[in-house]
This record gives sequence, C-alpha cells and structure tokens, in this order.
Amino acid sequence: MAFLEHTINLEDLPVSSNTGDFQPLPQGWYSATINKAELKNTKDGTGQYIAIRYDITGPTHQGRVVFGNVNIRNKSEKAEAIGLAQLGDIMRSLGLKNVSDTDQLIGGSLQIKLDVKTDEQYGTRNEVKGYKASSDSIQASDVPTFQPSPQAKKVAGDAPPWMK
Repeated sequence: MAFLEHTINLEDLPVSSNTGDFQPLPQGWYSATINKAELKNTKDGTGQYIAIRYDITGPTHQGRVVFGNVNIRNKSEKAEAIGLAQLGDIMRSLGLKNVSDTDQLIGGSLQIKLDVKTDEQYGTRNEVKGYKASSDSIQASDVPTFQPSPQAKKVAGDAPPWMK
C-alpha cells in the first residue's frame, strides 16, 4: 500500500482528451519508432518472442501505438523461420548488423506496413506485415560491429547487457 501525500478529489481533476478511440489504423505504411522491445516466453513455455511497441510518427496518426510480436524460438519450425525473417527485416531497416539484447532495438526508426485483421479472440486489430528503412535510417553496411575494449571485457559482471 502507498499513501498519497494528499487527498485527490475527482471534481478537481481535468477531463482527459483521450477519446478512447482504439480502432485499428487503416492498412498501409507508417513511420514508427520502437519504444519497447521485450523478450517473453510463449504461452506454452516452449518458445520465446520479442514483444515490440511501435509508436507511430507519421505521416498520419502520430502518437498512436501498435504492438507486434516476433518469434525467435518456437516449436513450429515454420513460425520460427517467419519470426527470424521478420527480425532480419527489422535489423536491416534499423541498420543493425547484429543484436544480442532487445534494448538495441529501442529508439530505432523504421517504416512498418500495417494490415487489419479480425478474429474472434481479439476482434479487429492491426498486424505488422512488413518493415523497411525510414529515410533517416542508415544501412547495415555503414554500421561498425561493436567490439568492447579489453578493459570492458575484464568487468564482465558489471557490464551492461549489450556488452555481454
């Protein structure tokens, strides 16, 4: 339990400008920034995926959020192959030669292709169907491969995840 420093009265609070419109975005290409990328286990515990939050930056619907999952380990070889191909497309779009930590994806700008899907479990929603570099992205060939210094290698226990 956490006590607030003072009592908050509903009458004193502003009304949110959020209209609660969570309708899917129209299908098409959108500029986006990856705001969150987190490794999660699949429901059955036999695989893993990267849960990604994309913040739309344009050309329309700025500020909207779209979520997508990318399989990296799955008992279905086909699902894993599709997921790894998607991760490859994301990495090429961001100009990354290698990724060892999901944090390396965060802050990256790219374009995502959205489709609109409807199913009984989730209703109508967006699904990310493609990735390409945004005009301000750099190419993977321009990105040097990260090599930690000899001093950094000695401090393995204190090294950040991207150095391991």
